[in-house]
Amino acid sequence: MRKIALIGNPNSGKSSVFNHLTGLRQKVANFPGVTVEKKVGKMRLSDGEEVTIVDFPGAYSLYPTSEDERVVLRVLANPDDEDFPDVAVYIADVTHLEKHLLLFTQLIDLGIPTILALNMSDLAGKEGLEVKTEALERVFGTKVLNISGRTGQNVAALKSAIGELLRNPAPATAFYEPSENEKKIISAVKAEAGVSNDYHALLLAHHHQMLPSVNAAQKEAISTLCEASDFPSLRLQIDETMARFRKLGGILQKAMKRQRRGVSLTDKIDRLLTHRVFAPLIFFIIMFFVFQAIYAWAEMPMNWIENGFAALSSLVKETLPAGWFTDLLTEGIITGLGGILVFVPQIAILFFLITLLEEVGYMARAVFIFDKLMQQFGMNGRSVVALISGGACAVPAIMSTRTIGVWKERLITILVTPLISCSARIPVYTVLIGFVVPEKAVFGLFNLQGLAFMGLYLLGIVMSLLVALVFKYFLKSTSGSWLMMELPSYKMPDWLNVWQTIKEKTGAFIWEAGKVIMMISIVLWALASYGPAQDMQQAETLAEQHAAEQNLDEQATADLLAAYKIEASYAGHLGKFLEPAIEPLGFDWKIGIALITSFAAREVFVATMATIYSIGSAEDEVTIHDRLSAAVRPGTGEKVYTPATALSLLIFYVFALQCMSTLAVVKRETGSWKWPLLQFLFMGLLAYLGSLITYQMMG
Repeated sequence: MRKIALIGNPNSGKSSVFNHLTGLRQKVANFPGVTVEKKVGKMRLSDGEEVTIVDFPGAYSLYPTSEDERVVLRVLANPDDEDFPDVAVYIADVTHLEKHLLLFTQLIDLGIPTILALNMSDLAGKEGLEVKTEALERVFGTKVLNISGRTGQNVAALKSAIGELLRNPAPATAFYEPSENEKKIISAVKAEAGVSNDYHALLLAHHHQMLPSVNAAQKEAISTLCEASDFPSLRLQIDETMARFRKLGGILQKAMKRQRRGVSLTDKIDRLLTHRVFAPLIFFIIMFFVFQAIYAWAEMPMNWIENGFAALSSLVKETLPAGWFTDLLTEGIITGLGGILVFVPQIAILFFLITLLEEVGYMARAVFIFDKLMQQFGMNGRSVVALISGGACAVPAIMSTRTIGVWKERLITILVTPLISCSARIPVYTVLIGFVVPEKAVFGLFNLQGLAFMGLYLLGIVMSLLVALVFKYFLKSTSGSWLMMELPSYKMPDWLNVWQTIKEKTGAFIWEAGKVIMMISIVLWALASYGPAQDMQQAETLAEQHAAEQNLDEQATADLLAAYKIEASYAGHLGKFLEPAIEPLGFDWKIGIALITSFAAREVFVATMATIYSIGSAEDEVTIHDRLSAAVRPGTGEKVYTPATALSLLIFYVFALQCMSTLAVVKRETGSWKWPLLQFLFMGLLAYLGSLITYQMMG
């Protein structure tokens, strides 16, 4: 199946165009051998042919400064790569065309048949900008189209142009004229590497060491050629870039006409949103609104989901005959699944609001606003994107650090990002906050539990900055950094793009977490329902004896028997083994079981407690919070979930790195187990000490 590459700068609107071209026929994967994500979709042309569209990471140039750009280079400099395109569609923001065409000129010099799509043409009209597409077509020798990924304007024409170029794949006009020094190395590399395209040979001369398509012998030979010809790679890259921009400046001066207007709306808004005093305050207010919304807006749908699963569990028990299979369904599968799906509304709201901020252009401002502050903590403005994204999930947040060019700043960002409370912690916070903070309004406007929810996020943010400050002085680096980025114009969000992102991210959360939770729920049900035969028999005898002594009715006897059996089960033995270590934190053996299982995924904690406390319970309509509220310590009769214990557990989950996926991606991104192990240890120590101090002070 033939491939179409979607290429462009960050903030060019590629994702919106991709969604219009593919609709819902798309998936997310990784480029081979790296953790960089690619979106792949299908599109049917007018003649019935189905083609594959690959949405490449945003890149500024084929002279890479980030992992995303390296991936683009590796593919485009290797015609044998599985993602090498038959045709490329270059998406450029027409309102910033002077800055967006550098990569386009490099692309056409590679000889790849290319279409230039001038995106956001609807905004260009409002700004009084007119681009003569015919003039650009004559200069570049390629099809040029005005489109709008936001409204879908001219996307049908773009599909037709893709089909036409596939039928008649003519390469564009070469743009860059190499210097005499470059021509010499080009001829030598073409002969050595067996490539036919001049610019491909030049890229091999500059980047042969980082390209996996070049074998060891060729790398050595090209290095020898470069040394022999005194090839100043870095200086020539700069000279080439400046030469391209100079030539582009002359072309665009003739092809673009901009009416003189007053200060743009974007500039007016930025006077406030990037103000040195008001900008941080506005950012705080926006984040405050986000966390209030997560807690308040999701309450009703969460109740519907929770009540629905309780009713389903009751229906299954009433319909199926009593036995192990019915118990497995009601106490293992349904309870475990309900324990994660009930939090989907909150997670969807979180992704919706973050995507909205990205779509309108505010997230780029957040990078700019906090760059100087982040520098004080050993990071830079781009770290803000990772830290904010960490509020959704640490895994993609850590992967987003590839845009940070300085290794020390990137490493610090990777190490502290998991301290930002992710969406997987939402289930834990939601259940436990109710034991610490009453549900009431403050000033008749703010939800007190929502404020506590935000407080936990702020605690994680403050600790991430403090830890970053420590690493800043312990990790040595000889290079500094500076921020160079483009602030996009403010625009209305592309609602298709927003919906697609929510669907993709929430669906991935449900699927990935759901697989783990279903497996763990079933295993937990088995561990909590069965145990050593002698221990289980002794538990049954003791339960019957104590029930007779206390003259309990049938239901109370069944609940007492369930409590004794779970303590004698395999799960009980595991929890008892951990109990001496976690008892000073206010945790019992049941919480110990949940701490172990939640290393697979933090959100498993709630499903684990739901499974453990549902064993033997006849009141299936009782919610998770009510089950935990009713839990008492054997012998003393005191509540397990006191405010001190619940707050201690909350502090533990704010700091602990209980996510195997995060450890795996840190290993992939850093290339060593040293850093994820260090991360696991220091976060575990923070969690234990923080929890210990909290419980002992409150107890």
